[in-house]
Amino acid sequence: MLAAQPNVVLICVDQWRGDCLGSAGHPIVSTPYLDQLSLGGVRFTRAYTATPSCIPARASLYTGLSPRTHGRVGYQDGVPWDYPVTVASEFTRHGYQTEAIGKLHVYPERSQIGFQHVVLHDGYLHFARSRPRNHALIDDYLPWLQQQVGIGADYFDHGLNCNSYVTRPWDKAEHLHPTNFIVTKAIEFLHRRDPRKPFFLYLGFHRPHPPLDPPAWAFEHYASLPLPLPPVGDWAHLFAPYYTPRNPALLAGELPPHQLQRARAAYYGLITHIDHQINRFWETLTEFGEANNTVLCFVSDHGDMLGDHHLFRKSLGYEGSAHVPFLLRGPRNSAIPAGATCDAVVELRDVMPTLLDCAGLPIPDHIEGMSLLPVIRGDVERVRPYLHGEHTVLGQSFQWITDGHWKYVWFSGSGREQLFDLKTDPNELHDLAQDPRHRNEVEAWRACLIRELVGREEGFADGVQLLPGQQVMPVLQHLREATRAR
Repeated sequence: MLAAQPNVVLICVDQWRGDCLGSAGHPIVSTPYLDQLSLGGVRFTRAYTATPSCIPARASLYTGLSPRTHGRVGYQDGVPWDYPVTVASEFTRHGYQTEAIGKLHVYPERSQIGFQHVVLHDGYLHFARSRPRNHALIDDYLPWLQQQVGIGADYFDHGLNCNSYVTRPWDKAEHLHPTNFIVTKAIEFLHRRDPRKPFFLYLGFHRPHPPLDPPAWAFEHYASLPLPLPPVGDWAHLFAPYYTPRNPALLAGELPPHQLQRARAAYYGLITHIDHQINRFWETLTEFGEANNTVLCFVSDHGDMLGDHHLFRKSLGYEGSAHVPFLLRGPRNSAIPAGATCDAVVELRDVMPTLLDCAGLPIPDHIEGMSLLPVIRGDVERVRPYLHGEHTVLGQSFQWITDGHWKYVWFSGSGREQLFDLKTDPNELHDLAQDPRHRNEVEAWRACLIRELVGREEGFADGVQLLPGQQVMPVLQHLREATRAR
């Protein structure tokens, strides 16, 4: 292994919307340090997750595969992770020292998925925390917290659920927050790593995923600001049957204005807190003299609807849920341009081949993602003609396709179609599917989706038309069969 090979740091945050960066033009959110880091690299303006919830999105991130291939097309806990090739296994195989810190969200929870060492904190997962399991066996943050505060301490002491939009400031000293824990352990890794090897370091921040519990200063920064109202499209009534406004973990509904204001303030506060802690890590990396020889990739597994169209959480193909931030910064004198933006449609499966390419390592032949270096260099104009996304939720599969200009959405339960012009309507306010002037676009995108779904076990398409009303499952049969065989 040559010492000249770059270190690689992959930062994956959880539930961070693609528009929530200062460099992306957000009118409220403050991310000064990520904005500064992006000046040294490329920001992908059309980055998406094809399956916008934690588990299936991470399957694409870790394996470089499409949802159809890795088999996770919705959210289901307890399905083993036995993918033989991952981004971590490839860096390990080629001599890198590999470390994961924070949220992996795999099963069994202690699966290393190719890393040599894991410091785990997945946050409050109902499945993982079912009693009488010893939580210390599935979470390294909890025993660390108890060492700091005392036996019996828990990150759930403040009583905020892991999917709710109830808010309050963090109830302990800031250095004990899970966000700070990730960076504290990352700095410890920098001290104890093997200096003769390049390293691949994965930092998995649980926030800004709820609980919405930023430090008090971060919450107060936004709580008094006049936040713009969320966009509400002319189609929002479609989700009225699913409204549960009194459910603090609602998927759809209208929150009282003061509660929505607090939820958004807390969410933005978590983002700014993470931004500061990423700077804490980056400055320490600089002190070690490694920043100029490090590839940094920042991405999220999915976004949060956060009240857009009276919708919350994730799982849908709309921009708030499926559009994610994606920054890539190279070492000094690398081929990655500084201060650039790239408008190509890219996806989480592209992260693995891109990072391997940045490190000069071979990309396994079976990987379905694409290295983004050619499009960054201008060798090609686009990575793919369009992206197909999907997710099972609310008893059906929400299917969608986008090329960065148009977005077509199909509800597998009712057969409802939607069409949005993202160029002129980036907030997806106007559904054009019933407009006769856009019949050709609807028919063309419907044909694309039919091609994507032909042969699927659910029977969504027969080669000629889409077939609504089919039974759906969050895990495809080939993964279920492989799991049973093991």
